[in-house]
Amino acid sequence: MTPANPLDAIRLNFSPNDLLLLNLALALIMYGVALDLRWADFRYLARNPKGFILGVFSQFLLLPFLTWALVSVIDPPPSVALGMILVAACPGGNVSNFLTNLTKGNTALSVSLTAFSSVSAIVLTPLNFSLWAGLYAPTAGLLKEIELNISEVFFTVAVILGIPLILGILTRQFFDSIATQASKILKPLSILIFAAFVVLAFSGNFDLFVKYIGQIFLWVLAHNLIALSAGFLTGKLGKLPLADVKTLTIETGIQNSGLGLVLIFTYFEGLGGMAIITAWWGIWHLISGMSIATFWKKLT
Repeated sequence: MTPANPLDAIRLNFSPNDLLLLNLALALIMYGVALDLRWADFRYLARNPKGFILGVFSQFLLLPFLTWALVSVIDPPPSVALGMILVAACPGGNVSNFLTNLTKGNTALSVSLTAFSSVSAIVLTPLNFSLWAGLYAPTAGLLKEIELNISEVFFTVAVILGIPLILGILTRQFFDSIATQASKILKPLSILIFAAFVVLAFSGNFDLFVKYIGQIFLWVLAHNLIALSAGFLTGKLGKLPLADVKTLTIETGIQNSGLGLVLIFTYFEGLGGMAIITAWWGIWHLISGMSIATFWKKLT
């Protein structure tokens, strides 16, 4: 197939050693997330189902649907559309709890949603990705061309997310003081780790990034705005308290694009449009999330 857009033809340079480091970095990040999780977080969901149910709806149903609708309207290159759908299928980002706390949102709900989304992503991320990518003709064709094996994606996500999450929860349960100290270190470190492997991913492809950043910026801006709006409107229409509305806004607008990058370099050979859109998403959602959190903190 001859690419309709130069972005579809780009393959970013990323060695097996780089991919191994990327996997280890993401596993460390997920371990850090799990250190803050307690079984009480899951019990909280049972006692406060409304905010939780709306949060799951916003993140795992509404956002992927709106992403499919967005790519159908703006018609980006297939590789870019595939990257946007993959980001929407990923679980919430690990900084959402910090941002929720900063904005005076419902931190308990945020932690609980992060716990659920991280665990359920083992199944829901591959499922959502294959479903919505299959419903959009250009990305469905690209998936067939690449011959993606979804069962392998299930396995990879389970290993990358499942093992670190289990280890983190067990550390918290049996070594509480160690988990507390480790969490203080890993929270800021995880942001630096993500920034480092974004730089690593583009160190040998910087000219391509500069060339296409103008297009990419607008696509990510629109996509992230839709994600934030989905969470906000879900909370408002669901008549949740303001603290819960803030939480749903941030949880839906902050995505684990690090997982997306791992999957792209593992199964899509660094497909340019996917990698660039996902990496910039990872940078931009931190900027937009911090901006919204600061605004809400001052307002309330």
